[in-house]
Amino acid sequence: MKETDEDKQKTSILEKFKKSDNKVVSLIRELLWVIIVVGAIAALLFAVSGTWPAVVTIESESMVPHMNVGDLVFVVQEDRFGPLQSWSEGKETGYTKFGDFGDVIIYNPNGGTNSPIPFIGGGAHPIIHRAMVYEEPGSTLVAYVNPSGGKHTPTIYIPIMKENFTAQGSIIPSPDPDIGFIVPLNSTDTHGGYITKGDNNWRSDQGSGLSHYTSLGAIEPVKPEWIVGKALFTVPLVGYLPLNIIPVAIIIILLIVLHEWYLRRSETSKNQGIKGKKPRQKK
Repeated sequence: MKETDEDKQKTSILEKFKKSDNKVVSLIRELLWVIIVVGAIAALLFAVSGTWPAVVTIESESMVPHMNVGDLVFVVQEDRFGPLQSWSEGKETGYTKFGDFGDVIIYNPNGGTNSPIPFIGGGAHPIIHRAMVYEEPGSTLVAYVNPSGGKHTPTIYIPIMKENFTAQGSIIPSPDPDIGFIVPLNSTDTHGGYITKGDNNWRSDQGSGLSHYTSLGAIEPVKPEWIVGKALFTVPLVGYLPLNIIPVAIIIILLIVLHEWYLRRSETSKNQGIKGKKPRQKK
């Protein structure tokens, strides 16, 4: 099959683009290469994890000591590599993840949507906390209370009346550090969902008025469709890059520009050196 004039023209344009010494074209070429590499990595991550975003960064100390600020967390679909298990289910089966029973989930509070652009803010900010228990619709909303916070992980949570603890989480009488408490609240779980809690927080998200997480008001029990995924593993410190994505992007672009400038300067010096050489005269 003969190559048409149109095909030859396309090939010629592509070759010119690949070999052009124009500064603008060279910069565009370098940036396109970065975009292609990043896109390929994103596609691979999505294929493996089955959800997006496939990685998130720990931005607060709410999961200390099991997750720390700057950790990069790899996220997978909630039913990938085994079904999602809450703390109460993990307690029965012996399943643990990140130093305690049950899975750590990433969810959009009250179903709010986050920005579709990875690592860029906007919309409802996703929360990464442990799923404590799944409550059926119509049940009394409860709070899981750990007076020790991240200093000690309870091995059991027992029911206690609301009157027996203060607003700051102090229990009367002083509790055994191995014991956490399940406190009934003055509200009903209308739609059902997971009660979630940060390992370093003294009480669960729901009913605690943690409005700093979202502009949508108090956090409701997490519906399954609000779950982005579950945490599979963490890589320490690497998450600081996404946390500073704009400065990192600027630095990468500057490095690309400097690299292109260096190559051009080297080429220019080489050409000037060749022109400056006088041809040897034959004896």
